[in-house]
Amino acid sequence: MIATLRSRINGHLSIPGDAGWDLVRAPWLLMVEQQPLAVLDAADADDVAAAVAWADEAGVQVLVQPTGHGAHDAAEGALIVRTGRLDDISVDVEAATVRIGAGVSAGALAAALAGTGLTFLVGSNPHPSATGLTLGGGLSWFGRAFGLGCDSILAADVVDGTGWLRRVDGNTDPELLWALRGGGGDLAIVVALELALHPAPTIHGGQLLWPAEAMADVLRAFRDISAAAPDTFTAWWHALNFPPLPEIPEPLRGGRFTAVVVTHLGGAAELDELLAPLRAVPGTVMDAVGPVPVERVPELAGEPTEPGYFVMRSTLLNHLDDATVDSLISVIGPETQCPLGVVQIRQLGGALARAGAGGCHGPIAEPFVINGVAQLPGPELAPMMHGALAEMIGSVAGASAGRTVMNFIEHGQAAQWWDQASLERLRAVKATTDPRGILRSNRALG
Repeated sequence: MIATLRSRINGHLSIPGDAGWDLVRAPWLLMVEQQPLAVLDAADADDVAAAVAWADEAGVQVLVQPTGHGAHDAAEGALIVRTGRLDDISVDVEAATVRIGAGVSAGALAAALAGTGLTFLVGSNPHPSATGLTLGGGLSWFGRAFGLGCDSILAADVVDGTGWLRRVDGNTDPELLWALRGGGGDLAIVVALELALHPAPTIHGGQLLWPAEAMADVLRAFRDISAAAPDTFTAWWHALNFPPLPEIPEPLRGGRFTAVVVTHLGGAAELDELLAPLRAVPGTVMDAVGPVPVERVPELAGEPTEPGYFVMRSTLLNHLDDATVDSLISVIGPETQCPLGVVQIRQLGGALARAGAGGCHGPIAEPFVINGVAQLPGPELAPMMHGALAEMIGSVAGASAGRTVMNFIEHGQAAQWWDQASLERLRAVKATTDPRGILRSNRALG
């Protein structure tokens, strides 16, 4: 069976027992212990099509993992296809569009836009694939100005569950295009995307940092600024707990802090005016706000890029009133022993709350989303961190919407995002594109 697959592909196929197998099969999210049938490092889109056609014949399921950020189960008996080598980028500045291969990272896409005066909605970490982020919604620094990344999908090259490689756009298959705009990776394997770019001639932003003792005051100032800010401005609040590791610089090493990271599609004077209430909070440790080249935008949040053991919980918030602030601070604040490395609240609203360009995702009505993240030295500490995350989520229960954004949904819960009519429509699309259920994804339609 494996010999047949080898004969049809040009990329490298690894199986259990091969040298380096443990490294090859491991996802970025090391909490997940994957045990696949094989891992294909696809050389090109034709490799992907050949692999899926073989899997359809053999009755083997296929998972696509450019980086493994969204790995969620053991993948036992499945073929994992890595698309990292599909890394072509073609920017058309005049048309304000870009074509990217499925393996292009968010950081590589941002770098390709340097000097163009354009941006895409590339998320908050340079490492994940831009395609994976976009198919799952595409929440980014500039979503308040331009909406979700998935609504900027113009066309896609896909391999369906039978191994058919084809182009999808508003003329060739408008129903599948609708589904790809926020439907995740369960419908077809996307090997390339064509995306609309957005104007960003001037970007200012950066981080402001205070001791943890200022946490409540900073959070309230962040909330108040968010209520009045234009759509060109985005702010993310953080509670930070740095471990005492030598690679972490002073004065952060072993300390607890609160921070706000911002971006603004505009000039320095406008941003200074918007930030005045935050800068009025005393005790600032760092104020690193200034011009930001577009290629640095995915690095602003300082998220980890190396594989590791991570656990996370998230919920959308209907409001952030004083009672919610007080309850949250009582659980994660400076007087607590909260072990979470990062608690983040992102400002939403703006274009995110308005209907997009004909996709299945739909608007995000809630004004904030909170995330708690812990990076562990190993999986044995996961139960303790899950308890801390549950306590954090419980502290904001009075404001919680009971759901979170697609990009932050926990594994196995993707079907909780869409309304019932959209979910039934998506399942009908999948029945057409993947009639035998060969394709598996991190955002299953259920």
